[in-house]
Amino acid sequence: MMIIGIAGGSGSGKTTVVKAITGQLKDKVVVIPQDAYYKDLSHCTDQEKRDHNFDHPDSIDFELLCRHIKELKEGRSVEQPVYSYITCSRSKDETVTVRPAEVIIVEGILVFTCPELREQMDIKLFVDADDDDRVMRVISRDIAERGKTAEWVIERYTKTVKPMYLQFIEPSKRYADIIIPQGGHNKVAIDVISATIEKVLQK
Repeated sequence: MMIIGIAGGSGSGKTTVVKAITGQLKDKVVVIPQDAYYKDLSHCTDQEKRDHNFDHPDSIDFELLCRHIKELKEGRSVEQPVYSYITCSRSKDETVTVRPAEVIIVEGILVFTCPELREQMDIKLFVDADDDDRVMRVISRDIAERGKTAEWVIERYTKTVKPMYLQFIEPSKRYADIIIPQGGHNKVAIDVISATIEKVLQK
């Protein structure tokens, strides 16, 4: 089994890279998104949820995420949480069953900030992209997919997304084995990485 970590700033193109790799490896791979492991905020007020820093490592339940990766490596299925960006809470009645596969991709902006999680990874990829491109993607995504207003997105970007990128995410690039420039548009890099994974699996 191979564990691949894919990190990068919000809007960098991580999802595009993940889709490209999974598209080539097909049923050999499962994806574990960091976003499913946000800590539950159902006990918080609306204002507290609005003020919460989702781009700080403390917002992620890394203990559960690391345990799930360990269990998958041991050949056991796990029950992945279901997290809602609308309510900022985990579902109490629903989980996603994830079964072991030859390749496990762990994807998220903060996955390289946790030493225990990094140690479980065989390959670490950092998806890099121009700041302006990332901002535009974040605004479009949060409005279309997460029910946020443009004002909310811009405020959040200014207060937390950009500062946390500079403090935690960009520095975590030094842990990467491979840096993919041009975000998810770098087809050459994605093809090379997919071919490398295939070769390792064949061995």
